Amino acid sequence: MSLKIFNVLGREKQDFEPLQAGKVNMYVCGPTVYSDSHIGHAKTYINFDMVVRYLRHTGLQVLYVQNITDVGHLLDTGEDRILRKAQQTQALPMQIVETYTRGFYADMDALGVVRADISPRASAHIPEQIKMTQTLIDKGHAYVADGSVYFDVTTDEHYGKLSNRRMTELEAGAREAVRDEKRHPEDFALWKRAEPEHILRWDSPWGEGFPGWHIECSAMAKKYLGETFDIHGGGVDNIFPHNECEIAQSECANEVEFARYWMLTGSLTVDGVKMSKSLGNVVNIKDALRDYRPEVIRMFMLSAHYSNPVDYSDGALDGAQAGWERLYGAVRLTRSAINNAPDSADGNSFNERLDKAKAEFDSVMDDDFNAPKAIAVLQELTRDVNTLLNSGAAVGKSTLEAINSVYNDLGGSVLGIIPAVDSANGSNGQREAGLVQILIDLRNQARKSKNFAESDRIRDELAKIGVTLEDRADGTIWRAN
Repeated sequence: MSLKIFNVLGREKQDFEPLQAGKVNMYVCGPTVYSDSHIGHAKTYINFDMVVRYLRHTGLQVLYVQNITDVGHLLDTGEDRILRKAQQTQALPMQIVETYTRGFYADMDALGVVRADISPRASAHIPEQIKMTQTLIDKGHAYVADGSVYFDVTTDEHYGKLSNRRMTELEAGAREAVRDEKRHPEDFALWKRAEPEHILRWDSPWGEGFPGWHIECSAMAKKYLGETFDIHGGGVDNIFPHNECEIAQSECANEVEFARYWMLTGSLTVDGVKMSKSLGNVVNIKDALRDYRPEVIRMFMLSAHYSNPVDYSDGALDGAQAGWERLYGAVRLTRSAINNAPDSADGNSFNERLDKAKAEFDSVMDDDFNAPKAIAVLQELTRDVNTLLNSGAAVGKSTLEAINSVYNDLGGSVLGIIPAVDSANGSNGQREAGLVQILIDLRNQARKSKNFAESDRIRDELAKIGVTLEDRADGTIWRAN
């Protein structure tokens, strides 16, 4: 089965055929860096991380671009989000940008999200945005009004094709204040004149000002991926107006198709309610990571199809944690058993079962990156792995290493829910796993010497720091709580 992607632009699953054989150019709208990253960001970027990982798993060469919006993202009032934050905190706008950009990457690194190949900033690409704006003016798709430049939506007969919105359905003033200088209420800003108090400002042919929000993605995607590229990703909340405006201005300026496949992640709620600062229910990624391991958060986010909405709650995360612990328990058991397994073949070949799991995994992932079914494939494999390892029969090292390799490749490299090394808290894994093993060996020596008080003390002290020991016929294994 070849890879199929649900293309939002066509509202159907389509065979994925890259523009250039063996290569994929992909652009995903990045964050606006004016506050801490929240679990909505986690959902979007974990899912696209999974997409990129799987594309590379299939042998495709992926060029992944994800921007940083550090200027031009306006509130409904027309006020720049970053400038507003700077005024509230009495900081310089670029202080805000640097603080929250570093925070965003720290959060993504903690979640195991592989960084994009290129992470362009809007403020570093002002010339490209000015050039595209001038092109739109020259081609009759934009006009200057008192130092600002607006895209004339009536000049694009296809405007609204991604969101399926008709011109008569569009609301005036989305994302920016309605001004009388606009020809039509639906027209959107490509360049905004800077009022005297506006700190973020650049010279342009139309006077000092700053770019609109939408033009940055069009300009930067073109610079790094070309006029037409393979996949454009983002959150469903931005389908209108942001993605719609990207398409209009890019295709009118370049006169070719913009992105060939559009993938949008579903929304996220908290306990059934949309996240809102006014409601006080925003969950920042840093807070979530204090309660749950990054692998558990990833498993929760991937347990629903990327295009579906999810509801974040303690109950849902606890359920994801229980499922992850069952999965990871088999991984720990396998890795522990490798240490004492015989080198010779044991006659208990598990290779056919592993081949079946790999084929099923690839099949469901080829069906529009169906991560929930991919997790189910690993869970089904885990039941058989547990049966094998708990059967009492000797299992050869080659079989155990093959099992571990499948978990590492599919659960680790693709889904990012299986850490490469065992650790008590997910950091400094090899060192901590080694220290735990030393304590297990000391405990085993105490038991052999019938020093049960010392054996119990080591077990209890490990339990206090969240490490549970399990004594088995084939040795002692441990897990982090």
